[in-house]
Amino acid sequence: MRSSTIINPSNVKSQHVSLWWRLWAIFVVAVLFNYAWEMAQSPLYVGMSFSEVKVWWHCFKASLGDGLDVLLIFAVGWILLGKQDWYEKPGFKGYALILVMGLAISIGIELAAVYVLERWEYTEQMPLVPGLNIGITPVAQMVVLPAVTFRVVTEWRKAQSRN
Repeated sequence: MRSSTIINPSNVKSQHVSLWWRLWAIFVVAVLFNYAWEMAQSPLYVGMSFSEVKVWWHCFKASLGDGLDVLLIFAVGWILLGKQDWYEKPGFKGYALILVMGLAISIGIELAAVYVLERWEYTEQMPLVPGLNIGITPVAQMVVLPAVTFRVVTEWRKAQSRN
């Protein structure tokens, strides 16, 4: 007698909802944290004074892109680590992935935006990465905030499951 696998439709729906919730939660939390970071570092860029409304809008648009970058880190982690919830207990491999991906994304964006596309330039106050001459704060942003985002989303999900 062969054993057949029975697919429970409610379980499939639950997994589907869980994935969409994860994607939404990661994106929203990432955008919120990155918006605050973008605003805080904006004076380190030429023409980005707090007094101008365009700065608030520019930082918001940048934070949307940052949110997509964090979703990319999530997706790469899911593929390479084989678990949708890999970020909940990242361990050495997960944190290494966040670090490497964050560095690759931020260095690539900064090099392209500053030296190829000339989309922005730094003030004298921006600390630079030696040898690369790109800003330290945007690099630190994509190294630090994805890990913070994943931790907050993990705690949020745990709090929801307790209720």
